[in-house]
Parts: sequence; C-alpha cells; structure tokens
Amino acid sequence: MSPFEQAVVAVLRSLRPGEVVTYGEVAAEAGYPGAARAVGRILATSTDDLPWWRVVTATGRLVPGHETEHARRLRAEGVRVTDGHVQP
Repeated sequence: MSPFEQAVVAVLRSLRPGEVVTYGEVAAEAGYPGAARAVGRILATSTDDLPWWRVVTATGRLVPGHETEHARRLRAEGVRVTDGHVQP
C-alpha cells in the first residue's frame, strides 16, 4: 500500500459506530486535503473490511447504487437517513 492508502485506511479504521464523515474529511484527516475522489476509489476497490458505510458525500448523500445497504448499516448504528441522505 502507498503512504496515501495507509493513511486513509488508518482514518477509516478509527471511525466509531454512528460516526459519519465525508470523503473530503477522510482525505484531510489523512493529510491529503483535496483527495476526496481518491478516498472513494480506495473504498470502491479495497479488499479490506473497511467501514465504507460511515463515509458519505459532502451533501450527505449515500453511495449511488448501494443506498439500501448503506442506509441499513447506518440506521443500525443509530444514524438518521432520509431519502438517500444522512440527516443531522
């Protein structure tokens, strides 16, 4: 894994149940602000068991094509989800 991938994985593994962050927040916390799309690519292609459901877009939107599973996992952790978006 590259240093970037290692940093992103460390941030993702530090997320706790019910904690929701954006792709951009993960990138910034990993030390690579502006790399939100690369975070998404890691989540989409990783074979690791990463908590992908705790990451949403900047607008709170769930992963397109996986909204049902995404919402199910978030709700199981106490997160409010309505119409494919995380609610404050």
